[in-house]
Amino acid sequence: MSGFNRVVLMGNLTRDPQVKQTPSGQSVADIGLATNEAYRNKEGDTVEKVIFVDIVAWGRQADACGQYLSKGRPVLVEGRLQFDQWENNQGERRNKLRVRAGRIQFLNARRDLQTSPPVTNMSERVETGGDEIPF
Repeated sequence: MSGFNRVVLMGNLTRDPQVKQTPSGQSVADIGLATNEAYRNKEGDTVEKVIFVDIVAWGRQADACGQYLSKGRPVLVEGRLQFDQWENNQGERRNKLRVRAGRIQFLNARRDLQTSPPVTNMSERVETGGDEIPF
């Protein structure tokens, strides 16, 4: 049976993105995201729970995150779960479950609406020439 691995999250950054370069020159960004979950307990009280998620972005997307995002900024992340395993310097096995971003959409916080430049998705841009109408 084939599996389905898709994650969609919306939340605020917990820290500024940390952008690094691999030895081959490719950019990689580590991003911390906080999402809220609210539910009612048995007593009928609303309980709010914060969930922290580690995100990794690659290439031009990583560069854009490093340039335009900062702590507290709201984003929408679409991607897939990724399980990483490694050994630390003491020889102990470590692992981490995180989201590998396929797409990160920068959202405007209400306070930033007047000062932020508009966010465009270059993959959805339609180029026309002359009198052609794209619809």
